[in-house]
Amino acid sequence: MLYTVGEMAKVLGIPASTLRYYDKEGLLPFVERSSGGIRMFSDKDYEWLKVIECLKQSGLSIKEIRAFIEMAQRGDESSLAERRALFQDRRDAVKKQMEEMRETLALLEFKCWYYEQAIEDGTEERVRSLSLDEIPEQYRAVKEKMQDKG
Repeated sequence: MLYTVGEMAKVLGIPASTLRYYDKEGLLPFVERSSGGIRMFSDKDYEWLKVIECLKQSGLSIKEIRAFIEMAQRGDESSLAERRALFQDRRDAVKKQMEEMRETLALLEFKCWYYEQAIEDGTEERVRSLSLDEIPEQYRAVKEKMQDKG
């Protein structure tokens, strides 16, 4: 089945302008055009676009995504290991980002609890002076980490 830019954008849940931008930046060399010059996307193009979106979401720049597409165009013999390394690097970077985000979320959860307590008391005084043992267990590690300067 073939899709126009608008149809494919709708399927992907992105603006059509994003697909036009990708094309302008050389990320869509595989997309065919109709006799009238209209971009026509296939189901295989959808798979490529999902990979492009994944790489973009993982933090790669347009230039780096273009380099990946160029690797793929070179063929299997000369680029499989290179492409695998790129995805392994992105996977590792995303895992690191996820861990950082888990730490950020834990701190946010602690601070929400902290301010809920302060609001109940009408002041931060009591909650600020709580010992580690007086803080709910799920927040202790965060509080310890906040106190750790080294």
